[in-house]
Amino acid sequence: MSVVNIGLIAFFGIFFLASCIKVVKEYERAVIFRLGRLLQEPRGPKGPGLIFVIPMIDKLIKVGLRTITMDVPPQDVITRDNVSVKVNAVVYFRVLEPNKAVSEVEDYIYATSQLSQTTLRSILGSFEMDQLLSERSQINSELQNVLDAQTDPWGIKVSAVEIKHVDLPQEMQRAMAKQAEAERERRAKIIAAEGEFQAAEKMVEAAKLIEKHPISLQLRYLHTLRDISSEHNSTIIFPLPIDLISSFVEKLSSKK
Repeated sequence: MSVVNIGLIAFFGIFFLASCIKVVKEYERAVIFRLGRLLQEPRGPKGPGLIFVIPMIDKLIKVGLRTITMDVPPQDVITRDNVSVKVNAVVYFRVLEPNKAVSEVEDYIYATSQLSQTTLRSILGSFEMDQLLSERSQINSELQNVLDAQTDPWGIKVSAVEIKHVDLPQEMQRAMAKQAEAERERRAKIIAAEGEFQAAEKMVEAAKLIEKHPISLQLRYLHTLRDISSEHNSTIIFPLPIDLISSFVEKLSSKK
């Protein structure tokens, strides 16, 4: 055998060996089809590290296991109380079973995206607008449970669904602003009324205390005079009790 033939055999041998060796990263798994048949556990999926495949016989498909963050585009949603809104969300999911993700669905990322859009419209349509704005946690949990159940046959785990933004019509925004303003005015009036009520209660208590101790009224008069004199006023007011002048009023009335 000539040197050229040996060289050709060595070259093809090295080429064949290189084509048999594949490198799978830590966050990937290799799904292998051998003569069109899927290699099931424990032989597949393979990885991470070096794996060997048979050229022309095995077909290798690498599937990532890292969490995928997918943005759901804005969807037109009609709520249960017939309000039209635009809602977008973000979905977090990852592949748990690479064999199913490859064999059960053609494109698991595209399928999950389309399923997320339709589920978002159907689930949000069962809520009223006020619930859509105030019960985000409950809605996110329900979306996650529904999507996770529907993607489970594909070997996909939906870990979280978060509503990002709810776009309301301009008319609804103005109506909600008026409602919020009316609510603030109502609270302000209630607080003012409660303050007046508490002040009236304190005044009643003070009147009862003065009735029991009349001398406290005279002390209040003196305290008022001190406050007036501290402001450098030239006018001094001397309050007179009504009972002091009532006798004079009665005498004048009797003479008439």
